[in-house]
Amino acid sequence: MISLESPEVPGLFPARAASESQRRTFRHAKLISKDVRRNDLFGSRPQHFTRGPPVTDAPVLSVPDNVLPERPPPLTRRSGKTCEADLRLSFKIPILLGAVASLSACQYDVLAPSGWVAAEQRDLLVISTLLMLIVIIPVIFMAVWFPLRYRADRSDLSDYAPTWAHSTRLEYVLWGVPIVIVAILGVYTYIYTYRLDPYRQLDAAEIGREIGEPIEVDVVSLDWKWLFIYPEQGVASVNELAVPANRPINLRLTSSTVMTTFSVPALGGMIYTMAGMETKLHLIADEEGTYFGQAAHYSGPGFSEMHFQTLAMNDADFDQWVEKARASNDELSREAYLELEVPTMANDVQYYSGVDATLFDRIRGLCVDEGKVCMDQMMMQDEMGGGGLEGIADKHKYQYDEQRAIDGFGNPIGVPATPSAPAHGGHAEGDTLSMNSHEGAAHDGL
Repeated sequence: MISLESPEVPGLFPARAASESQRRTFRHAKLISKDVRRNDLFGSRPQHFTRGPPVTDAPVLSVPDNVLPERPPPLTRRSGKTCEADLRLSFKIPILLGAVASLSACQYDVLAPSGWVAAEQRDLLVISTLLMLIVIIPVIFMAVWFPLRYRADRSDLSDYAPTWAHSTRLEYVLWGVPIVIVAILGVYTYIYTYRLDPYRQLDAAEIGREIGEPIEVDVVSLDWKWLFIYPEQGVASVNELAVPANRPINLRLTSSTVMTTFSVPALGGMIYTMAGMETKLHLIADEEGTYFGQAAHYSGPGFSEMHFQTLAMNDADFDQWVEKARASNDELSREAYLELEVPTMANDVQYYSGVDATLFDRIRGLCVDEGKVCMDQMMMQDEMGGGGLEGIADKHKYQYDEQRAIDGFGNPIGVPATPSAPAHGGHAEGDTLSMNSHEGAAHDGL
């Protein structure tokens, strides 16, 4: 309580006896006391009291010293918003430091290449970035400098030109710089488009050093694994690509399922693998090492596990690797490939000691199954006018929609048989084909 006294009204002001001026004074004093208590609670005290109407004819008041408490030490109590902000900041700093520390372990293979192709791609990336900075840096500078230099409250208005409409020198800059940049980009695009053509074999004269004989590797993307076939060595591997260092790698690629991409960032290049088609890629490893390879295009629920290791080694170690693969008891026949084609996730490395010589061509032609007509044969028949009446009777040989598949939870998906002609001759109308149905009797014995 605040005790207010005056010569005319002893004690507290009675509501009926006090004059209007005295009541205003009493309300003003109560507001002051309320402000003081509230600000003391949050650790601050107002320097000036402005609440309440001005009092000009109020009697002199006597306010005891104990009405206004001593100001507490600064920052002893803080507002809820301030404490919450500090709490959020205390959590953000460790998270930020942890993110920075985790990035220190990342490998930027694109900017640290280990092959001639990847080095050329890095150089092209750096050149393009520098050319773009010629445009971006002045724009950022002008976006900051113009508002400061020509703000409305500046004191020097000597360069103010409200009727300005043209500047020849400025036109030269605005048109000349972009034209020069586009011309330079065009020259580099022409040079690197030819130099980095994925279908073009690598040349020792262009690389600038002696290189060994190229090695041939056939690549097949499956659900969700990679198959590497070495036709010259007669071996194959799953999820492991072994190559000799300093020797060109000639890759032929196709897919047994949906389209995806083959990528080894440290060696350079990325190219699509597509069912029924063949693409090519030429790489080289400048030095020995282990490089990460992956599918860089989403292809289903097992996509995140669809990666492999590229082992670049000297010729002697590569020969030992080939002998290790030949020591395997598994052979990659057409029947073994159909079993391997079944969708699986997170496959271990596997080796095959022998490979069917026609397997890659049949995978590309979608005719691994016995009795299937390959795509190139089918297109030749179409070019010659089709199969006529005989083609109607055996049209199941030309159907390629029975891809073995699983859903996002790993469950097999059955594919309905063709109502007019049972697929593979072994299924009645309305039946479904399981992803594991590879019986020889289901292929008409052709």
